Amino acid sequence: MTVDVLLIEDEPSIAEAVRFILSREGWRCEQWPEGCGAVQRIRALAPRLVILDLMLPGRSGAEILAELRGDPQLRRLPVLLLSARGQANLPEGADRTLPKPFANDDLRAVVRELLDAA
Repeated sequence: MTVDVLLIEDEPSIAEAVRFILSREGWRCEQWPEGCGAVQRIRALAPRLVILDLMLPGRSGAEILAELRGDPQLRRLPVLLLSARGQANLPEGADRTLPKPFANDDLRAVVRELLDAA
C-alpha cells in the first residue's frame, strides 16, 4: 500500500479532520499519534509527505524534524509542520508551516504543493 501522507498528530479531532480532508482529495493518509516511534513509522511507510505536529507526547516535532533532516535517506522528505504556536520560535527545516487552527482550503493547497514538488 502506498501512503501519500503520514500525519503525526496526537489530537484525535485534528487527526480525524485532516484525514477526512485529505481522503476526499484522493490522497492516502495514515496517522501516528505520538512522537515516540514516529521516525520508525516514517521508514516503514515511506510516505511522500509528512505532516508533523510540533507538540507531541513522548518526543517533540522539533526533535523528529531534526532527525529527519540529519538522515541522508530522509532529509529530502517534504515536511509540513503544524503548530498552535505562532510563527515565532518554530524550528528550522520544515518545507512549510501551517498554524492551527487552519482553513481546509489552506491545508489542501499546501499538501498539493508539497506532493507536486515531491
